[in-house]
Amino acid sequence: MDVIATLYKDFSSGDIPGAVALMDENIIWNEAEGNTYADGNPYVGPDAVLKGVFARIGADNEYFKLEDIQRHEMSNNQVLATLRYIGKNKNTGKEYNFQAAHLWTLKDGKVIAF
Repeated sequence: MDVIATLYKDFSSGDIPGAVALMDENIIWNEAEGNTYADGNPYVGPDAVLKGVFARIGADNEYFKLEDIQRHEMSNNQVLATLRYIGKNKNTGKEYNFQAAHLWTLKDGKVIAF
């Protein structure tokens, strides 16, 4: 299974340490402009991603799922993924279903940029 498929599988099953282990120690992670979690861009290193993005997603939502994930191979060690975020915000009680696109860059079997 490829790195990105494994990362999504780990994240979706709650194996956050497994997902984080697939990140290079110097990963540069940017959330999309307008996303609540973009306030910390860029997140540098797996620990910054864990605390600044993953932990906040868990704290802010009753549930959060990734669905309809499709990976599209690209050149230059990049993978584009299209997917949907399905969740329910704890503060507002509102459910959501948003489309998303992720551009991943890999090197030596690790994610170096998001």
